[in-house]
Amino acid sequence: MTKTAWLFPGQGSQAEGMGVDLKDTSIAQERLAQAESILGWSVLEVCQNGKEKLTQTLYTQPCLYAVEGILVDLMRDRRREPQVVAGHSLGEYVALYAAGVFDFESGLRLVQRRAELMDKAEGGKMVALIGFNREALQTEIDKSADVVLANDNSDGQVVISGTPKAVDAVLAQVKTKRAIPLNVSGAFHSPLMAEAAQQFQEVLQSVEFADASVPVLSNVDPTPNCEGEVLKQRLQAQIVGSVRWREIMAQLSEMGIEKAVEVGPGNVLANLLKRAYSDIARENVGSLAVLQA
Repeated sequence: MTKTAWLFPGQGSQAEGMGVDLKDTSIAQERLAQAESILGWSVLEVCQNGKEKLTQTLYTQPCLYAVEGILVDLMRDRRREPQVVAGHSLGEYVALYAAGVFDFESGLRLVQRRAELMDKAEGGKMVALIGFNREALQTEIDKSADVVLANDNSDGQVVISGTPKAVDAVLAQVKTKRAIPLNVSGAFHSPLMAEAAQQFQEVLQSVEFADASVPVLSNVDPTPNCEGEVLKQRLQAQIVGSVRWREIMAQLSEMGIEKAVEVGPGNVLANLLKRAYSDIARENVGSLAVLQA
């Protein structure tokens, strides 16, 4: 048996039309009905006709969770199972669902509240950097309490997050091939999200976390773990903590993972893995057509 990891992308991977081809399956119909009763709006309608809404955190995150969760169910229906799971930022919620830590509705309620809090965040800035000197970047980050390494995606790609002044100060001192400002209002995955994290804790504590059926590699701690309470603590820390995706990929290699399946729209995670660990085979499952092939 091929030792396989399921990986789940986060915000930024959404695409208009995602999930639409799933709508005629009984599994998708059930999940979409559950989602609409919780959210008060149609995931399918936003994915199909809501291009503007799909770029808004309030809608993006629940849509991604729902579509990726449905793909998980369809893969399971075809008797496919992972040996380890991980998700990038929002994707970690789908990873926990895939590992049986909570049910679909509980996960969606968590994502809904997370999206509401992050959508309200103000006064922050996030910039993706491609091609830079890591030591020089860390030196500049260490000089300020108002900027952090929010997403450590790979050796050559990171995202910094903080106050606009602090982020601009770092950019002025670090040479980089490309610096891409992200279209977000808040400094996600930084201490500036502490208030949101505190408010999120209220809903998080109301959800029971079961032990995972397979190891989960969390964003804030990429060591494999199956204990529900540990995974809950790690998820609580995620809003203010860094996404340590570079270390997650290294962990997959150390665990002897032979194949990684990116479950969801796009191939961002597969491309990162290709550049870092090309010996791990990659597959993208983002549509019903791919599942049926």
